[in-house]
Amino acid sequence: MIKTELRDLFLNHFAQGIKPQNHFKIGIEHEKFLFNEKNQRADYPLLEKLLKSLAENSWQEMRENNHLIGLKKDNKSITTEPGFQFELSGQTHESIHEVCAESSGYLKEINRSAENHNIKHLSIGYDPFNSLKDAPKSPKARYKIMTEEMPKTGKLSLEMMYQTCGLQVNLDYKSERDFVEKFKISNYIVPILIAIFANSPFKNNALSGYHSYRNFIWQSTARGGIMPIVFEEMSFEKYFDFIINYPLLFIIKEEQYQKAENKTFNDFMNGQLSYLPTIKNFQDHLSTIFTEVRLKQYIEIRSLDTCDWGCICNGPAFLTGLLYNDLEETLSIIKKWKKEEIMQAYISAPKKGLTAELHNKKAKYWAEVLLEISLDGLKKRHKLNKSKQDETIYLSHVRDIINSGKNRAERLIEKYNKTKNLKFLFNEKEDFSYSGF
Repeated sequence: MIKTELRDLFLNHFAQGIKPQNHFKIGIEHEKFLFNEKNQRADYPLLEKLLKSLAENSWQEMRENNHLIGLKKDNKSITTEPGFQFELSGQTHESIHEVCAESSGYLKEINRSAENHNIKHLSIGYDPFNSLKDAPKSPKARYKIMTEEMPKTGKLSLEMMYQTCGLQVNLDYKSERDFVEKFKISNYIVPILIAIFANSPFKNNALSGYHSYRNFIWQSTARGGIMPIVFEEMSFEKYFDFIINYPLLFIIKEEQYQKAENKTFNDFMNGQLSYLPTIKNFQDHLSTIFTEVRLKQYIEIRSLDTCDWGCICNGPAFLTGLLYNDLEETLSIIKKWKKEEIMQAYISAPKKGLTAELHNKKAKYWAEVLLEISLDGLKKRHKLNKSKQDETIYLSHVRDIINSGKNRAERLIEKYNKTKNLKFLFNEKEDFSYSGF
C-alpha cells in the first residue's frame, strides 16, 4: 500500500507541471569555462574570489560544508559544476527578449568581475587546453560520489563531468499529450541540434576530429543518450517506469550525501533502504538522469554545446518557435524517420555536423526545414521588444549557419588551420550582431 501511495505521489509530479498555454515560460541554463592567465582551469581559490566579487552585487552566497559553491539572486542562480564550470540557471521568462536580456546582463557582470581577478572565460563545449587529469575538482559531496560511480557504466563519464559545457533549454507543456508530442520531437531532432550548434572541435590544443567533441563524450556517458522509449507509445507513466529503474547515484539522509549501494529508485520505493523516499529524493533522482532530453515539471533539452553570445539567444529561440508552435507540421515530418536512421544520425552528427545524413537528406536540409517552422512559430507568438521587433530577430545566427553550411565549430577549425594554435580563442569577441538589440 505504501509503495502505491508513493508511486501515485511521484507520478503526479509530472502532471503538476501542466500549464495553460498562455502561461508557458522559457528557461535556460548555460555553462562557461574559467581559466587563469596560463590557460589552466580556474582552481577553487580563484573561483572563490570571483564568487565573492559577484556577491558584492546583491548575489547571496550558497555554501556546502563552509565551501562557497554558488550564488543566488531572485529566482536565478550561479552554480559550479564538477570541474568548476560556471553555470547560470536563469529565471523563467515569457519571451526570448527577456531571456536574451538576462543572459546579456549576466555576461556583463561576469566580464567585470573576471577582469578584476585576471580570470578568462570561454564559451566552448569542451576544454580545448587541459587534459582530464589537470581539471580542478569541486568539493561538492554529490560530485565526489558521482566521480566514483559514473565511470562504472560509462567509459567517458569523467570527461563529461569535468571537461564539457552545455546549454539547456527548458520548455512547458499544456497536457500529457502535449508533453508526449514535444518530447518525441525534441528527441528526434537531437542530431539536427548537434549539427547546428556544434562548438567543441578541439582537445589538448589540437583538432579533435569532431565538430562537437562534447556530444561524442556524452554518447559514452553513464545514464545518457536518447531514451529508447521515445520510439514507443509514450506517457508520463512510461517515462516514470523507465527512470525509476535507473540506479540511484546517491541518497541524502540527514543532510548528508550517501552511496545507494547499487539500489534503484524502485528499490528505494520498495523499502530496501533505511527510509522511504520523499518528493525531494525523487527530484534529486530526476536531476541525475543525463539523457539528451529529460522530464522534470518541464521538458529539458540538453543537446546544445555551450556557445557564443549569438547562440545563447538563438538556441532557445529556435526551440521555442518550434515547440510552442502548432506541432502537426513537425510531427508529420518526423513520423517518417525510422529509429535506425535517427540513431545513425545521432552517432554521426558530432563528427560530420551539417553533412550528417538523416532519412536520405543532409542535416543542413532538415535544419532549414525546421528553421522555417520555428520562424513561423515566433511570428505567431508576436512577442515584441521596445523597438516593436518580434522574436524572429534572434534566429539570424541559425540562418547564417544554414546559408553558409558552416556551424561555429567549422569556423573555429578554419581559424586554427591558418594559425596552428588556439591563441585566437580568447580574442574572439562575443558576437552581439546576433543579439537582437
